Amino acid sequence: MKILVTGSNGLLGQKIIYALLKLNAGQKPIGNCDWPKVKGIGIIASSKGENRLIQKAGYHYEPLDICDKNQVQEVLARHRPDVVINTAAMTNVDACETQRTEAWDANVTAVQNIVESLTVKKSESLATDFYDPLLIHISTDFIFDGEHGPYKEEDQANPLSYYALTKWEGEKVVQSSQLRWTILRTIIVYGIVDNMSRSNVVLWAKDALAKGQKINVVDDQFRSPTLSEDLAQGCILAALKGKQGIYNVSGKDILSILELVSRVADFWKLDKSTINPVKSDTLHQAAKRPPRTGFIIDKAIKELGYVPHSFEEGLAILDAQLP
Repeated sequence: MKILVTGSNGLLGQKIIYALLKLNAGQKPIGNCDWPKVKGIGIIASSKGENRLIQKAGYHYEPLDICDKNQVQEVLARHRPDVVINTAAMTNVDACETQRTEAWDANVTAVQNIVESLTVKKSESLATDFYDPLLIHISTDFIFDGEHGPYKEEDQANPLSYYALTKWEGEKVVQSSQLRWTILRTIIVYGIVDNMSRSNVVLWAKDALAKGQKINVVDDQFRSPTLSEDLAQGCILAALKGKQGIYNVSGKDILSILELVSRVADFWKLDKSTINPVKSDTLHQAAKRPPRTGFIIDKAIKELGYVPHSFEEGLAILDAQLP
């Protein structure tokens, strides 16, 4: 089996690559799931620019801008992956609101490029050797309006922001394709990566509190924070088991952002007196956020064998990886 990962320089992409390398070495990645025993997976990491992973051996790196259709066609034609895991996206919610062309290109047009390129190779193979790739695409809880969370896979989307709209449109591109496809929806992914260029809510809160900074934290938004290793686990289980359809893959705890930050403070024994609870509308953010999401993850647990960590377990894993 050949697995190509887009966005391999990002948080999720790196975790998938490292987990696949462990499986190839006969080791178990982080995660309490029943990992399939596999070896000999062909791993292709792809992302814009140079490879930012510290470990360079055991996989092939391919510079790839998925917004460039010609690049996508060329790379997919050359490697003919059995599975493409698309983790690349523009995820800065407020930036998507103001940089709409870039958001659409990254979250919709890029998905069309992948779908069309895989579809062409699939149709061409009918005349020669059979090729039937699986596309695994990552989506978000933000496609929902947050009025009726936690959500099941079949609940109706109602995007509130431009970011959410582009992710929903990207989902529709995948769902209307002729490919075998899987959509994994997730929520607030946190973790540690090599050569990190971006932070996440957990690291932001830990750093700010450790410095004694006063921080405004919303108390009227509820989410299920997801350890990056857990989401990588869901991606790999879907790939190796060939599962198709939509799956909610997130953490199992539903917390307000205020409680999330408070638990970060408690875990690292930091002073919580600088945390200032506020309402969402006082922040005047460019993009509207859904008030309460969270996922019902029973389907992923039953069909994928997905076993997420609790939030505190996730913090302990992150802590062990800190420099």
